[in-house]
Amino acid sequence: MAPPVSLGLSTFGDVTHDAAGAPLSQAQVLRNVVEQAVLADRLGVDFFGVGEHHRADFAVSAPEVVLAGIATRTTRIRLGSAVTVLSSDDPVRVFERFSTVDALSNGRAEVLVGRGSFTESFPLFGFDLRDYHELFEDRLDLFALLRHGGPVTWKGSTRASLTDQRVYPPLERGALSTWIAVGGTPESVVRAAQYRLPLMLAIIGGPSDRFLPFAQLYRDALRELGADPLPVGVHSPGHLAETDALAKEQVFPAFKAMRDRIGAERGWGPVGREEFEREVAQGALYVGSPETVARKIARTVETLGLARFDLKFSNGPLAHALSLKAIELYATRVMPRVRELLASG
Repeated sequence: MAPPVSLGLSTFGDVTHDAAGAPLSQAQVLRNVVEQAVLADRLGVDFFGVGEHHRADFAVSAPEVVLAGIATRTTRIRLGSAVTVLSSDDPVRVFERFSTVDALSNGRAEVLVGRGSFTESFPLFGFDLRDYHELFEDRLDLFALLRHGGPVTWKGSTRASLTDQRVYPPLERGALSTWIAVGGTPESVVRAAQYRLPLMLAIIGGPSDRFLPFAQLYRDALRELGADPLPVGVHSPGHLAETDALAKEQVFPAFKAMRDRIGAERGWGPVGREEFEREVAQGALYVGSPETVARKIARTVETLGLARFDLKFSNGPLAHALSLKAIELYATRVMPRVRELLASG
């Protein structure tokens, strides 16, 4: 019998607004993220992820520090990044920071590594975007060795070599839990299989079934490599309220503000209500009542054969109080309903 699907939540620490429509300080947003994680832990959510950005509209630039704070106030929930931008970081320092979180949380830390969909960290830390691919491949190669916790000997092209190097603090048990996040390129999917790391599909637009070929490619690659099957997960955005209409009414203005701001940087046109409604009905937005969202998650899990689903509940300036309510609904009504639907086939 397959283990129950893991159902998690994540946030990028989006800078939210107060009741008067003014943005909160980033310091307050960080404190709110901890409050959200504590609630998720108390209500039985399986995982809480925190993203990494280096820009004005997201408060979290150091997810491991936030996770360390969360670790000291929670007891059971798994804690991880969503994602760690490995290309512009030092794999040794990433391991050190996450092994510290692992110690503080008694073995609950997890790293979700990826290239990231934003590029501001590259010039900020002195990296050339022309080296985008080489940086990720080289640093993933090193991190894949480091995560096991033993002495590492490694030679690459983007940082100093290591010879029989130990990194501290050491892990207390096993390897550091690590997933690879991909946006949907075959090369990235195969790379995850080559490193024998679980695959997280970041689906932010379009129907989830269009990612079925990537899930199948990953499983085929593992089989051809002679590796045991590994879990596949999905990370997608959404929002919950008591009714479908209320959920959409609450989140659309915040979703539009966030999407239009980022879209303007990338040459996208403004998002309209029709596109939003289409994504809610058929695409990657999990917005609605607990029953609606639970059914959509269950369909995605069944279609892609998932072991895990993480909902990004933060939505641009959407108020903290509405996020807390969404967390409550996810934990108390969506999670049990998803498992009920999956059990009934």
